[in-house]
Amino acid sequence: MVVLSFKPVGPVVLPDSLAPWGLSFEAYDRVIGANSLLRWTLNTFVYSAVSVVGVLFFSSLAGYAFAKKRFPGKEVMFWSFIAMLMVPYHITVVPVFILISNAQGVNTYWGLILPTLANAQAVFLMRQFIKSLPDELFEAATVDGCSEWRMYTSIVLPLIKPILATLGVFVFLWHWNDFLWPLIIGQSNDMRTLTTGLASMNAENVPLNVVLAGSVVAFVPIFMAYLIGQRYFKEGVTMSGIKG
Repeated sequence: MVVLSFKPVGPVVLPDSLAPWGLSFEAYDRVIGANSLLRWTLNTFVYSAVSVVGVLFFSSLAGYAFAKKRFPGKEVMFWSFIAMLMVPYHITVVPVFILISNAQGVNTYWGLILPTLANAQAVFLMRQFIKSLPDELFEAATVDGCSEWRMYTSIVLPLIKPILATLGVFVFLWHWNDFLWPLIIGQSNDMRTLTTGLASMNAENVPLNVVLAGSVVAFVPIFMAYLIGQRYFKEGVTMSGIKG
C-alpha cells in the first residue's frame, strides 16, 4: 500500500510496481489537495474522538454501578445488557436508522455518534476491572462522607486509567474504521467519513495510487493512537476482565 501510493499516478502493474524506485508524491499532492478528503478526515476524527469520550464516560459509570453498588435487579439488568452482544449488529441497523431518521438525524454529527454510545462490551470490561478494586477504598470514602460523584472522580477514574486507555484505543479503532453506519447515516458528500469516502473514490474510478495514498493518510492517525496508548493498552489487557 505504501510503496504503490508513492508511485506516479497511472496504471499499476504487479509485481513491477512494487519496486522501491521511481517514487513520486503526485498521489499525495492530489489527495491532500482535495477538499473532500480534508472534510472526510474531520468527520472521521469528530466521530471517533467524541465517541471515545462518550463511550468511556458512560461505560465507566455503568461499570462502577454494576461492580460496587447494590440495588434490586442488578444482576438481571447487567446480564440483560450483556445479552446485546449476542444480537448481530446488522439486525439493529434498520430500526436504529428509522429512529434517527424520524428525529432528523440523517447527515448530522449527533445522528452519527449517538447510537454508538451504549457499548455492552465496554460496560462488561469496565465492570470486571472495577470489580477487582478493593472494597475497603470505597468503604473508607463512605465513612469520610465522600459523595458518589467525588468517589467516582477521585477514586474510580484514577485507578482505571489502564482500562480507559485500552478501551479508548479499541473504540477509536472501531469508529475510525467503521463503514456500515457512516455509509447509511452520512448520505451527503460532506458527511462522509474516510472509509466511505475512499470507497466512493473506488466507485468513481480514481487511480489506484490516489486511493492508496488516501488509505495511508487514514491509517496514520490510528497507528499514532496505538503508539500513544500502548503502555496503558498492554497493562489494561493484562488486568482487565480477560482474567475473569
